[in-house]
This record gives sequence, C-alpha cells and structure tokens, in this order.
Amino acid sequence: MHLMMRNCVNLKIWLLNLVTLSSILSLSHGRTLHQEFQVRAVNLGGWLVAEGWMKPSLFDGIPNKDFLDGTGLQFKSVTTRKYLCAESGGGTIIVANRTSASGWETFSLWRLNEDTFRFRVFNKQFVGLDGINIVAVSNISTDSLTFNVVKESGSSSRVRIKASNGYFLQAKTEDLVTADVSEVKGWGDDDPSVFVMTIAGRMQGEFQVTNGYGPTKAPQVMKEHWSSFIVEDDFKFIASDGLNAVRIPIGWWIASDPTPPPPYVGGSLNALDNAFLWAQKYGLKIILDLHAAPGSQNGYEHSSSRDGSQEWGKTDENIHQTVQVIDFLTARYAKSPSLYAVELINEPLSPGVTLERLIKYYKAGYEAVRKHSSTAYVVLSNRLGPSNLRELFPLANGLMRSVIDVHYYNLYQDVFNDMNVQQNIDFIYNNRSLQLSTITTSNGPLTFVGEWVAEWQVKGATKEEYQRFAKAQLDVYGRATFGWAYWAFKNVNNHWSLEWMITNGYIEL
Repeated sequence: MHLMMRNCVNLKIWLLNLVTLSSILSLSHGRTLHQEFQVRAVNLGGWLVAEGWMKPSLFDGIPNKDFLDGTGLQFKSVTTRKYLCAESGGGTIIVANRTSASGWETFSLWRLNEDTFRFRVFNKQFVGLDGINIVAVSNISTDSLTFNVVKESGSSSRVRIKASNGYFLQAKTEDLVTADVSEVKGWGDDDPSVFVMTIAGRMQGEFQVTNGYGPTKAPQVMKEHWSSFIVEDDFKFIASDGLNAVRIPIGWWIASDPTPPPPYVGGSLNALDNAFLWAQKYGLKIILDLHAAPGSQNGYEHSSSRDGSQEWGKTDENIHQTVQVIDFLTARYAKSPSLYAVELINEPLSPGVTLERLIKYYKAGYEAVRKHSSTAYVVLSNRLGPSNLRELFPLANGLMRSVIDVHYYNLYQDVFNDMNVQQNIDFIYNNRSLQLSTITTSNGPLTFVGEWVAEWQVKGATKEEYQRFAKAQLDVYGRATFGWAYWAFKNVNNHWSLEWMITNGYIEL
C-alpha cells in the first residue's frame, strides 16, 4: 500500500515537472498557445499621428490649405494645350508636350510657407534653372528654385508660376519651358505664361498639418488636438465595453520630445504619458505601435511621409535612428503594468522595404525591447504588397514572445468593388479564415489582426447587414492567438469609429 502511494506521488511529481518544463520551454521561445489573455483592442488612430480623413477639421485653419506638402499639381499650357512634364521622369529638362497627365506630369509640393514652394518630380529631383531653361536635375532641395503659384482672380484653376529669380514660367514651345517673363497682363489663351492647374492628389498627415500651420501656430493647434481627441473618459468607455487593450500609433519624433525636429512640435509624449496613467486606472493594456518611422516606411500620409516618398530602411543610419526610438519608448514605459507589447513598425511596404533590411531592423528592435523588458511582447508587422505571408517565421520562431501582425480590410483592392453583402461575409469566413490559418501554427509566433474595420464597398447596407459583417470578422479574427484591434476608436466616418458602432448597436462585444 505504501509502495503504491509512493509510486503515485512520484508519478504526480514527474508529471508536474514535465508540465513545468514544457511551460518553460514554450515560454522561452514565445510559442505558448496560452498567453495571459487574448487582446480585444481598439486603435487610437488619428491621435498622436494625425490623419486628416479621420478628423478633417484639424486642417481647417491652415492658410492656403490646398497647397500642403505632397500635393500633386499638374499644369496644362493654354498655348501648347499640353501638360508640363519632367522628361524621363526627371534628370533633364521640363517640357510642355504631353497630351495627358500621369506620374511624370505631376509636380509634388514641398511647402516653405503658405505662398512659397519647391517642386519635386517623379524621380525625386527638384525643379531648378539652367540659365533660363527649366530643368529637374538636383537631388538636393536647397539647390532648387522656389515658386509662387499666382491664381487668376475668381478662378481656382488658371495660374501663373513665378520662380525665385523674379520671372514667370512660360511654355515657349512644346520642348522649351523657360523662366524669363518679367511682366504679364491679362489671362488670355494666347499667353504662354498661363496654365490650367489640376490638383491630382493631396496628403493630410502629421507632416502636412504641422508644416501647414507653421512653427508659431502648430504647437497650439496640436496641443488642443491631443488634449481633446482622446480623453480619460474614452479609456473608461473602452474598459467598460468588452475591450481590454488599446493600440496606440505613434511617430518617431516623439522620442525627441519636447523639441522634435521641425516641422513636428512637442507635446505628444505628455499625451502618451497620460494614456499610460489612464490605462492603469481602468485596467487596460497598451500596445505601442511605431506607426511613422523616419523617412516613412510606406509613403502614405499615415506614416507622415512628406510627399509620398518611401525612404525608411535604405541606410544603416536610418535603421539605427529607429532602433533608438524603440529603445527610448521601452525604457520609459517598461515598468508600467500597462505595457503589453511593442510593435516595431507599422505596415512596411514591399518591395520598397526589402525583407533583408526589415529583418535587420527587427533583430535590432527586438534586442532594444529586451534590454528593458523580458515580458513585453514584440510585434512584427507583415509587409504590405507582394510578399510571403510567412516570410517572418524564420526570424520570429527564434524570438521570445513574438507576434506577427496582419491587417485585413475588405477595401483598397478591386476584388471588393463589386461584392455584395453575402460575398463580403463569405470572403471573411473563407478567404480571411484561410489566410489567418496559414500564419497560425501550434509552434510558431502568435498572430494578431492589428487592424480591421466593419466597413466595405457595399452601398446602402442596412444596420442588420453591418451587424452580420462585423460578427463575421469577430468570429474569424477571434481565432488569432494574440488577438485583434479595431481601426479606430474615433472617426468622423461612423463605421470606422468603434465608439459609434458600439453606442449605436452595430457591434456587440
């Protein structure tokens, strides 16, 4: 009897040791299937990294707000009846001989003040002068000309372009554009200094809003925005409605607060400090998300690109600067019980960001987090564009507490344009489910649907149809082993606002 009891006790001890060892091994490689809890989060988008489409009123007070950084302008000569064009996309002369306008015919603004600009062309050279001839050969902005765009009174499209040499541009012929007109009169169709201007694209991100208001007004405007767009009561609402975390998009300049490089202004770090205090008060976890990296990792306004260019990761210095941002943030918040995860970068775009450079950064960023925290999860964002869904697995499998972030929107691709309600829902249950299963393995990194929204291309959908669409996504994305985060908490577009969706009964958590 005693022998039987002793054997039984030994068996229990052996099993307990086996379970403990298994847990240690699992945790050490970040592959445990049972983390503390599954994240049910909302993104605080548009707060510490501005996005004009989410809060257009933030841009309302900017003087000459049609001409912000990154605005794409096209100019059609009234005499040649053809568009100005950077020949070969840049590196040579400017001509006026294109019958239609696309990339080479679009000039991107760099705003110096509300009236003065530089023009950047498709291949990223800046417009300047060779004698009196207009060329685009310089890669250095300060070597270029500056320009004023003079509008005809009462017209939004007929303009003249005045160069910093004091002369107006004119299309002398289709192949000769010069800056040598000193005096102008009238706006007739026989005047080679007159052009019809089209705005081909706009950008409304953090760079545009701060540079648009300028160094005197921007600090005041942004401080008001940070203190009102997200407040303590929002954290209380989030915690009381079935959510347990927030994902907070931030920009790289926050690490230089209170004196970030122009045009950025100080104050966002204080707002982030408040977020950590509120999260702790209401029992919420925080995922820090580097949404805007130096030079922009995807060229979009939400990564604070100045003009649509994607420069991040092209140099070791750039990567090193980004690692320093991660180091700063983790060091500052590592002791907070609310810090749950650090996302090293948001939506790097392939092929502009190569896998080799991204992995180099992810390794260094991971080490920066681990220097200050052994418990924070490290989130690796999959690249947008053409890439392998599991391309980060060889790296992530060797990292403790690693997470792969994917973003799922039934938008932005032609395949969704003509889908009806049921087809969208079926796409979630079939295609999205398969995609998520592909990156969810029992011995791999955790999976995170870091952005999704109950919005689609369907016109005139009923509330019940939106409810079904939202439920389908909750059903499928609920299988992500790390969790999910809705985009966003507040937005002037109702279905993009989780606050509105919950309050009006479109989503039940």
